[in-house]
Amino acid sequence: MKFVADEGVDGTLVALLRDAGHNVIYFAETDRSTDDAVILELANSENRILITRDLDFGELVWRMKMVHTGIILVRAEELNSVSRSKLVAEFIAANQNLLPDHFIVIQPGAARIRKMQA
Repeated sequence: MKFVADEGVDGTLVALLRDAGHNVIYFAETDRSTDDAVILELANSENRILITRDLDFGELVWRMKMVHTGIILVRAEELNSVSRSKLVAEFIAANQNLLPDHFIVIQPGAARIRKMQA
């Protein structure tokens, strides 16, 4: 699968996804401080799932009605980087069919999955 990880995503998660064969653009490696709307547009134009820890993407999608091809919002601040990365990588591996066209919030012990309305 193809992903975009914004700069707040753990590098360990990016490494796990790449090791699993996924194509990941990681903004911490390229363009720090890129505007959220630009990141979302890149994800859409390249049909990539966006992975973020930034709540602003929820605002863009739900309140401002911006289109997306799929977003994973990671809400696991209580976990260290390695544990948080494993949690997300395991969810992705087990649920690849749910990622497109869904807004997913991943937390320890739970995931909320909402399909986007057309």
